[in-house]
Amino acid sequence: MAEVTVGIDIGTTSVKALAADGDGRVVARVRTPHRVAVPAADLLEHDADKVWRRAPRRALQAVGGPECRGVSVVGLVPSLTAVDGRGRPRTPGLLYGDGRGRHGGAGHETEGFLRWTAAALPGARGYWPAQAVANHALSGEAAIDTGVAASSSPLFDLRSWNWSGELLDSAGVRGAQLPRVAATGEAVGHVGDAVMDAGGVDALAELLVAGATEEGDVLVLLGTTLIVWAVSTEWREVDGLDTFPHVGASGKTLVGGPSNAGGLFLDWALGLLGRPHGAVDPRSVPQWCPWPRGERAPVKDPSPRAGLQGLDLSHGPGAACRAAYEASAFVARRLMELTGVPARRLVVTGGGTAVEAWVRALADATALPCQVVAVPEGAALGAAFLARVAAGLESSPEDAVRWARTSRTVDPDPRWVEPVAGRYQRFLDLCARPPG
Repeated sequence: MAEVTVGIDIGTTSVKALAADGDGRVVARVRTPHRVAVPAADLLEHDADKVWRRAPRRALQAVGGPECRGVSVVGLVPSLTAVDGRGRPRTPGLLYGDGRGRHGGAGHETEGFLRWTAAALPGARGYWPAQAVANHALSGEAAIDTGVAASSSPLFDLRSWNWSGELLDSAGVRGAQLPRVAATGEAVGHVGDAVMDAGGVDALAELLVAGATEEGDVLVLLGTTLIVWAVSTEWREVDGLDTFPHVGASGKTLVGGPSNAGGLFLDWALGLLGRPHGAVDPRSVPQWCPWPRGERAPVKDPSPRAGLQGLDLSHGPGAACRAAYEASAFVARRLMELTGVPARRLVVTGGGTAVEAWVRALADATALPCQVVAVPEGAALGAAFLARVAAGLESSPEDAVRWARTSRTVDPDPRWVEPVAGRYQRFLDLCARPPG
C-alpha cells in the first residue's frame, strides 16, 4: 500500500475517518454514528469522553496502519468540555447553539461555554474543545489550530493572537487551562511514527478539497449543519454573515454562514412524518418553518420554533417530506442571496449528498445545477491533506484543490422550478415573522 495520511472529522451525529494516498484516493474509511443529546429545548451536547476522546482512537485504529505518515483531526465549532489530569472529559461536551453559551451574560458562545464549564468544574486541568480532546487522546498534545481558536473570538484575541487575559480573568480561568494554539498544517506531536497535525474546523477542511475556488462558486455543505460559503474577489461584510480569506485560494474571500436547517432539522422532521409514499404534485406542497431550535446565520436567534403551514386534505407524508427538503434549500438560497455574490454554480458536499431528494430540492430551489463532490466525507479528506502538510509531504494547504473531484451533476427539474420559486417568496415572508 502507498503511504497514506488519515483525516478524522468529529461531527454532530458521527465521527468519520478516512485514509487517503497522495492523489487523494480514499483507501480506507469508517463512520461511527453517535447520539447528540438534547436534554432540553435549548441544550445540545455530546458525551465528550465517548465522542471526542474514544471515538477518534477507534477510528484511527480502523483506517490507520504502518503506512500512515500523518494524522489530522477536524471538527465542529464551537465546543467545550472540562478535562481531568489525564485529559478525560468530566462535563458535558457543549455544542454550537447550546443555551449555556449565554451563561453569565457572555458576549460570545464560546465565552459562555467557558463560564458555565468553569463554574461546573472549577480547577479542572483544562477547558478544551473537541479537537484538543482528540489530539491529546491520540498524541498526548492538547493543541488546536488558529482556525478553531479564531472561531472563539473575542475569547481568542485576534489582535494579540492569544487568549484574552481580561475575559479569562472574569471567568476565573488561567491561560494554561486552555489549549496551545498552532498554525493550520503545523505538526504538534506524533502518533507512533505518524505526525500529528494541529487539526482545525471541519467546514474549512471541507473547503480545501471541494474545488469551489472561482468567483461565483458557492459551496453548500449538506451536513447536520447546513453551511453556505460564496467565493468572491471582494471583501464583503454582510450583517449576520461571516467573511474571511479563502483558505484554499489566494486573493479570494468567502462570505456566508451556518444554519440549523440542515440534517438535524431534516432527521427530526422526517422522523415525525414517517416514510413518504405516493406522487407529489409540484404545485401542491406545504411550507415548513425549519427552526425547531432557532437559527444561526443570519439572525443568531435561538427563539424561533418550527411549524408546518398550508396543509390540506390532499397532502400526504410525501408532500410534507418534500416541503422539509425545500425548506432547507430555501435557507441555502436565502443565505446565497444575502452574500451579494452572483452565483454561477453550486458545489455540494457533505453526507447529505447521499440523499437525492435533498440535492434535487436544492437544485430546484436555486435553479442552478448542483455539482456533487466525489467524496462526501469532505472534512475528513481535507484533514488528510492537512496531515500531509504537517508531515512535509505538501508545501501548502492551497495545493489541496488538486484533490477536488465531482461525481455527478444534478440539474433543476423544469416541472418544479416555477412552483418552487413561488413557495420561496412565501418562505421569505416566514423569515420575516418566524413562529416563536
